[in-house]
Amino acid sequence: MPNRVYLDWNATTPLRPEARAAMVAAFDLVGNPSSVHAEGRESRRLVEEARATLAVAVGAQPRNVVFTSAGTEANALALSPGLRGPSGAPVERLLVSAVEHASVLAGGRFPADKIGLIQVTRSGVVDLDHLKALLKDGSPALVSIMAANNETGALQPVTEAARIVHEAVGLLHVDAIQALGKMPFDINTVGADLATFSAHKIGGPKGVGAMVMSEGIGGLEPVLRGGGQELNRRAGTENVAGIAAFGAAVKAALQALPEDVKHMASLRDRLENGLREVPGTTVFAKDVARLPNTVLFTALGLKAETAVIGFDLEGIAVSSGSACSSGKVQPSHVLAAMGYDPAVAQGAVRLSLGWSTEPADINRALEAWRKLGNTLLKG
Repeated sequence: MPNRVYLDWNATTPLRPEARAAMVAAFDLVGNPSSVHAEGRESRRLVEEARATLAVAVGAQPRNVVFTSAGTEANALALSPGLRGPSGAPVERLLVSAVEHASVLAGGRFPADKIGLIQVTRSGVVDLDHLKALLKDGSPALVSIMAANNETGALQPVTEAARIVHEAVGLLHVDAIQALGKMPFDINTVGADLATFSAHKIGGPKGVGAMVMSEGIGGLEPVLRGGGQELNRRAGTENVAGIAAFGAAVKAALQALPEDVKHMASLRDRLENGLREVPGTTVFAKDVARLPNTVLFTALGLKAETAVIGFDLEGIAVSSGSACSSGKVQPSHVLAAMGYDPAVAQGAVRLSLGWSTEPADINRALEAWRKLGNTLLKG
């Protein structure tokens, strides 16, 4: 679409040229990666090269990388009762932060009566004291805390959480889907036992994800059974073209990371300052460390659905929150967990930037917001 401005990068990103090239090249391969003939081995080579690329990028061993159909499946695979760490004690319950993605809040394969919610602060950051209290009251737990929130961009204290969880003989899963490509992320530095990723958040194709484990994690039961693919951890013929493109996107994203972070943070700050020029505008989680590209805001009396449509009519793509709820604008569960009134949560609009966002895009977004503010907030 000509003359459009795309500010919904947290929902999905444009395909990087490197990923597109890798995908097109892989489409020409005929072999099944599980076949032993030359054609199969060539497809297998692409899968294993991508596996090694992602492993190096996040500090894991290639044998501990499992490719999936998406981040949602990766989260479902990670949230598995019976997982064991170095202590050998299997996890019997799940604790998730109240601001997690819907695929984590669903609890994976844990029964509903074995799932607990960790409270967050008014700024949307996990309450570590509440986590400590929950860990003391019960059997070993798998704890799931995202690295960065997909709506507010708030960074979570995952390294501190890892220490607390491990002292309680538990395991930590980190949904790093929004973090990869926007901040450094290494499972060893963080202390994550399991982490999950998605290709289309970093310039790869939609429909490819990965679950990564640290050394010494056992007891993982596959969600999909029926074949020996992915070292018996996920049955089904691998998406060779998608996985090859995922690897290419990871490589490109990490190479450009320092420059991209600086670029996005500068534009984000400029965007926020301009948004607040409309009286009554509030930016959520602005007092804590956030992703360099994310702004969640509202204004008194604003309705998110009306605002998103208004931006769209001005040629600008924005979101009301998680893309997984698109088509049915609802109050944000993230803002509800942060203690905001439903009337406020119903007005939250998310603008998220990327590596190719330009100053002119920010100017157009601010022009649209001034126009919408004067129209939608009258009276």
